[in-house]
Amino acid sequence: MIALEGMDVAALRKRWSEVYIQPPPSMRSPYLLRLLLAWRIQTQAFGGLDAATRRTVLSKAKPHVGPKLSAGTRITREWRGRTHDVEVIEGGFLYSDRRFASLSEVAREITGVRWNGPRFFGLRKAKAA
Repeated sequence: MIALEGMDVAALRKRWSEVYIQPPPSMRSPYLLRLLLAWRIQTQAFGGLDAATRRTVLSKAKPHVGPKLSAGTRITREWRGRTHDVEVIEGGFLYSDRRFASLSEVAREITGVRWNGPRFFGLRKAKAA
């Protein structure tokens, strides 16, 4: 890793070909080449991201699906014969005079088990079987 600091672009490109076993990208930034090489060398030595971290990163990369809810919107769901009303507020949701950070938390409060909140309230289509 320390050796990377002293390398010029040509040396970094040569090292890239050794580490990645393919030609380097066309970028000319030694800083980016060093970062990417350092990442690759570390993952080869110590392993990459664990499964949970990969899922978290990928979930953050997914585009928002479903309607965007603005403060004041009311969502209603009937569950086991009872109607549940939720109000969208700034930074969360109001249900039974209690504040929740997510619809999933509200769904869990209602059902007692984990749910995907938007799916529970019908804001997202269920995946096809």
